[in-house]
Amino acid sequence: MFGLFAFFYVCCHFCIYLGLDQVLDFHGIWADVLKRRYITVGFTGFVLLIPLAITSTAGWVRRMGYKRWQMLHRAIYLTAIAGVIHYYWLVKSDVHLPLEYAGVMAILLLWRVYAFYSGPKRRTPETANQAASV
Repeated sequence: MFGLFAFFYVCCHFCIYLGLDQVLDFHGIWADVLKRRYITVGFTGFVLLIPLAITSTAGWVRRMGYKRWQMLHRAIYLTAIAGVIHYYWLVKSDVHLPLEYAGVMAILLLWRVYAFYSGPKRRTPETANQAASV
């Protein structure tokens, strides 16, 4: 649900940009995406969230298989990084809050890396063959 809430928030943010800032001028929007790097990074994060939101149901997990679904949903890490970069580049003067978000995200990502490497040891085909021969 947290991921779907994030997608909802990004959709609202994008719709406000489309409607209030650009007044649905799609040529101007595309020019803006190409011209301003913070919009390019934000738009990239939005595009990366779309398949994650679509495949967030249990039905999609069954259809895709858990391993492929999990591999796809690891794109959330890139999306989170893109979101922080988007916010940092957007802010012109006081970057204190974007840096706080970057710090929290860095701590969470480092925790995930630590949990991955300190978790139960995964068997490689080589170690599995050694265990079977003993």
